[in-house]
Amino acid sequence: MARTPNQGMKKIDQIDRKILRVLQKEARITNLQLAEEIGLSPAPTLERVRKLERNGIIKSYHANIDASRLGLGLKVMIQVSLIRQIDNAMQKFVDQIADIEEVIECMQVTGDYDYYLKVIVKDIAEYDDLVNTKLSKIEEIGQMRSSVILSTVKDSHIIPIKDE
Repeated sequence: MARTPNQGMKKIDQIDRKILRVLQKEARITNLQLAEEIGLSPAPTLERVRKLERNGIIKSYHANIDASRLGLGLKVMIQVSLIRQIDNAMQKFVDQIADIEEVIECMQVTGDYDYYLKVIVKDIAEYDDLVNTKLSKIEEIGQMRSSVILSTVKDSHIIPIKDE
């Protein structure tokens, strides 16, 4: 059966959409402030937020940290191809990548490579160590290709929530 783009999507109304737009921009807003912003009283606002959390639409809340201020100044995108002949290569790879804290994002992709990894480390020496002591030990990896990120021109985690 073909999967449609909205399959598994929970029905949300315009008020829920307003809540999501506000919380994406300022997750630390108080429930009272949120209620005022969306035009509801605090009790139903809180219930709506809890429903969005229960339904998995709101997955979590995070602090947006400036990695460079922590001395993590090198970001690298790594394109990874797996060796297909190994049983369960994809799952074994994913399980091992999950344990490498320097890999902050792992995306399965189409095209010439199987995965893109976004890595953040202090410097080239630390990147070299990551490749030699962690990534090179993952036997499911057939090929890797790295690109150093020189600058980030847009870094938004805000999902575009359109009105229906």
